Amino acid sequence: MTTLDHASDTLTRDALAVLQPGFTGTTAPAWLLRTLGDGLVSVGLFGRNISSPGQLAALTARLRAERDDLLVAIDEEGGDVTRLEVGTGSSFPGNLALGAVDDTDLTRAVAGELARRLAECGVNFNWAPSADVNSNPGNPVIGVRSFGSDPHLVARHTAAYIEGLQGAGVAACAKHFPGHGDTAVDSHHALPRIDADLATLGERELVPFRAAIAAGTKAVMSAHILLPALDPRLPATLSPHALTGLLRRPVADGGLGFDGLIVTDGMEMQAIAATYGIERGSVLAIAAGADAICVGGGLADEDTVLRLRDALVTAVRTGELPEERLADAAARVRALADWTRTHSRPAGPAATGPGAAGAPARAAVPAGTAGADGAAGGTPLTDVGQLAARRALRVTHGPTPYQPGAGPVHVAGFTPVANIAVGDETPWGVAAELVRLLPGTATATYGKRDAEQHGGTELVAKVLADAADRRIVAVVRDAHRHPWMAEALRGLVAARPDTVVVEMGVPQAPPVGALHIATHGAARVCGLAAAEVIAGRGPAH
Repeated sequence: MTTLDHASDTLTRDALAVLQPGFTGTTAPAWLLRTLGDGLVSVGLFGRNISSPGQLAALTARLRAERDDLLVAIDEEGGDVTRLEVGTGSSFPGNLALGAVDDTDLTRAVAGELARRLAECGVNFNWAPSADVNSNPGNPVIGVRSFGSDPHLVARHTAAYIEGLQGAGVAACAKHFPGHGDTAVDSHHALPRIDADLATLGERELVPFRAAIAAGTKAVMSAHILLPALDPRLPATLSPHALTGLLRRPVADGGLGFDGLIVTDGMEMQAIAATYGIERGSVLAIAAGADAICVGGGLADEDTVLRLRDALVTAVRTGELPEERLADAAARVRALADWTRTHSRPAGPAATGPGAAGAPARAAVPAGTAGADGAAGGTPLTDVGQLAARRALRVTHGPTPYQPGAGPVHVAGFTPVANIAVGDETPWGVAAELVRLLPGTATATYGKRDAEQHGGTELVAKVLADAADRRIVAVVRDAHRHPWMAEALRGLVAARPDTVVVEMGVPQAPPVGALHIATHGAARVCGLAAAEVIAGRGPAH
């Protein structure tokens, strides 16, 4: 590696400015503080960096002692993808639940309250919302992270979410451009390919991104996906046709006319890293029109930052990357950092109107939301998240009448392998809430390995034996994508028609059971809403 000793060198500072790295631990390492002094403008936070709101606020304050215009970014979608509440589950339902309710005022209020909590902790840039249209129900990585499969529904809720975030002074980032919803491959593992033509792309994938830009989103995140109709050779993150020729190009010339920050998805994801490597990939991304390189979900050390810095500097010095392109990218990062410093509102309730100018205002919470006294440290001003989760429930009664009882149940959690974006650190389900609401409730989890080892029939027999005389509450996540899970459900319902089924993923499979509850996501508040219905404490609508 080439070592660059002159931290004041403009080229070196620009190379550092375009990086958005992560780190390990809940305190800032010395190398990170030093690099902020050398020109780094952004830091990305993940679940491993957060133990409590107070700790997070102290961490961001320490970082800002080195650079007061720092961009502190986080991947906080609410719902299944939470970093702020990684150990407990989110206080907010995710996009699919909000899309199921289809109340843009509610979506705006949820995003505003989430942003207020982030701002209290010193976070000013959220890599959210997902603007993907989930047109492929078998999608292994988007699913409940999308507002839905209707482009116009996704568009109006994407816009509302952006208004909610930015009304609280937290910059939004619409992702994953030009749309990750029609993929059958997770780009964390390999390069997905979408064979839609340009007309379909314009009528489906791009509709929410146009709405995001119209709503004033400060950033757009690129997707590591191949769309041959746009570029037969390079994935969107590395493609000048996608980033400059479509996203940046003026509307009058057929583009989307976006003039804000373009940030890449994680460069260590295998869709890029396995083919191009993170250094080469980063150079190609900046050359293609990206302004910021997201890295740190998997590679989170000083060596990674130095390798990427040196690769960008070398690319400029060899003529592979125009110096003015790197300078423009760095200027856009610094401009967003300036915006957040100007619009940050860490001490007050969130404003939720379009744009981000003006004085702070209380979040516009829809009628029916109970308020709570606000306190410092990421604490709630409203229970808008729980309200939204309750409204998102879709309850279907089966042929066997369901009578909620006061007695304990057996919660059978059928657990798929979590995708990397969601992670496996965050608890989900209804077990904890039902144990509280129905004392004596028993719980057990069953996975694909159990089905493979014992066979579907024996797995059902094991669940029946574990349940004994208790009613079974079967909790699933995307049952339509997991044949072993669907087979187990069929067997359980056939043997015990009074079984309650809770689908916490995309409710694509037909409802089964005496009571079928679709939560449209696996956030903690979604589990609580479902548990209330099962225990007879909430409306079975």
